[in-house]
Amino acid sequence: MKPDSPIGETTLPKLLQRNAELDPAGAGMREKTRGVWQTYSWAAYRDNVRDFALGLASSGFGRGDKLSVIGDNRPQLYFAQLSAQVLGGVSVPVYQDSIASELVYVLNHAETSVIVAEDQEQVDKAMSLKDKLPHLRMIVFDDPRGLWAYDDPILRSFASVLEAGRAFGAANPGLYEAELEKGRAGDTAMIAYTSGTTGTPKGAMLSHRNMVAAAEAFMEVNEVKRGDNWLSYLPMAWVGDAAFTLGMALAARLTANCPENPETVQRDLRELGPNAMLAPPRIWENMLTQMQIKGGDATPLKRRIFAIFRGLAERCELNRADGKSLSLAARLGLALGEVLVYGPVRDQLGLRNARWCYTGGAPLGPDTYRFFRSFGINLKQVYGATEASAMISCQPDAEANPNTVGRPIPHIDVKIDDRGEVLLRGPNVFVGYFKQEEATRDTMTPDGWLKTGDAGFFDKQGHLVIIDRAKDVGKLADGTAFAPQFIENKLKFSPFIREAVAFGDQRPFVAAMIAIDVQTAGTWAEKRGIAYTSFMDLSRKPEVAALIGMEIAKSNATLPDVQQVKRYLLLNKELDADDAEMTRTRKVRRRFVAEKYASVIEAFYNGKSEVDVTMEITFEDGRRSTLNSTIAIHDTAAGEPVRRAA
Repeated sequence: MKPDSPIGETTLPKLLQRNAELDPAGAGMREKTRGVWQTYSWAAYRDNVRDFALGLASSGFGRGDKLSVIGDNRPQLYFAQLSAQVLGGVSVPVYQDSIASELVYVLNHAETSVIVAEDQEQVDKAMSLKDKLPHLRMIVFDDPRGLWAYDDPILRSFASVLEAGRAFGAANPGLYEAELEKGRAGDTAMIAYTSGTTGTPKGAMLSHRNMVAAAEAFMEVNEVKRGDNWLSYLPMAWVGDAAFTLGMALAARLTANCPENPETVQRDLRELGPNAMLAPPRIWENMLTQMQIKGGDATPLKRRIFAIFRGLAERCELNRADGKSLSLAARLGLALGEVLVYGPVRDQLGLRNARWCYTGGAPLGPDTYRFFRSFGINLKQVYGATEASAMISCQPDAEANPNTVGRPIPHIDVKIDDRGEVLLRGPNVFVGYFKQEEATRDTMTPDGWLKTGDAGFFDKQGHLVIIDRAKDVGKLADGTAFAPQFIENKLKFSPFIREAVAFGDQRPFVAAMIAIDVQTAGTWAEKRGIAYTSFMDLSRKPEVAALIGMEIAKSNATLPDVQQVKRYLLLNKELDADDAEMTRTRKVRRRFVAEKYASVIEAFYNGKSEVDVTMEITFEDGRRSTLNSTIAIHDTAAGEPVRRAA
């Protein structure tokens, strides 16, 4: 499906208006509420945006003003963003699980004047911060439950703003159409704050041209059909959600579907059966873990059948990847496996109707990638960045490969500079960082290329290969290349390992900190009569340490000896975004982690068998406490004990 206008030369609200005119009764958006899917037609979608925009206008919201949304994926929060854009304003979605200090920074930096909050929890959070937000003029809530006794002039319901908008529109006929027409492709549509892996998040200004151009280019190389169902469950503050639920859905006339709540996503996914799906690696890893758990809990016969057909599928997938033809016996085996294993697994995952699925946001381990493809799920890799409107490259159906991120999307140029860094330019490249001109200059070359910060190269087929973040790629002491993400993804294939952080730059060997998956490791312990009381208690069990050691040994068997993990430690807590160890999109903040766990790193390489660790824990309301503990360090089964440094 191709647009009528030149690439990117429209606005998101104008696309909505087009959809409402061409297909007024078509399903524009749905939400699951109280167990029932409620549908907004394209006309109803447009009417809600129009009335809310007029309600904002009646309160003085205008061009250049900022509106933030906070909460789970709800149609009203998407309506609010488009309404702000109709008036020439800018949407600034924020992470609903952000702690107070993070919210204050983003909302103040963005100069947010209106906050649209999902429910009482988010209203309470905003109300507690209002004295620290000098630009804030209004807080709008969607779900009124629990808010009947609140009495503050700054607080208004979504329904009351809609009502005010209808009255204001009646008194000012033609105002909405006039404001809509004023919008230009080059206007800033949203400010998407980066994940902050290297420090304070930066506000990337994305224009309508940026977002629409990225969506249209993606549509040129993927089978996107009008009316396709799309599940909108990813954090609204992540640029990937905006790229698909707003950019792609409006450009291609997809139906965006909001699940009832985060806890029901898997159930709603299975019920909906979307035609396409985007998920970060953590989601795919969790799905794999659940399949492995169910396989382990099945009867011996079912476990045997699952193992046989899984092995067959993975062997056939490797043969297909190598360009080899499948034998008649293999094809017959796959046909039987489709009935007994592969089809039921896809149905359990809710992917029975999915023509394509993408993983993005961070690298996905090749083993996990091949597992899904071998089960008939058309999983592919997409590569992007906030500053590139979420889209840089993707894999065509016939060229899926776990080791690449595909070809650059149409209409953009990608090159590798002398240092191996990936650079790009095109209509999807952002306007700049909000109020950070120096940072904008630093991320652009003098001749207009965006520096991604990723190290990569093009393979012989013209596919882009991303090695790691450029700043994270290093060398072991003997000069061997060291890419920590590659090793970490190998480790995270284990259902018992939730997170891993590998060290080795300028060191004699690789060591790793492991955060166990408390659910799978806990189930394993319970089946063996190993009692535990908490994450910390479970991680300190010698039996669990031995289990993780065996899992690391499996990973090591697929790595060259010099890159194998020789020593490891089990963390006594999960890596947490609230403690600044990870970003809200689940990326490790390596520099911070290296500083926080400096004593652990030194203990790895000084031959110590244990280390004293003091960690500061941050709660959602900003309170902090300190955790002191002594943690054991282990040598892997294949590794020689490390002698204490002189």
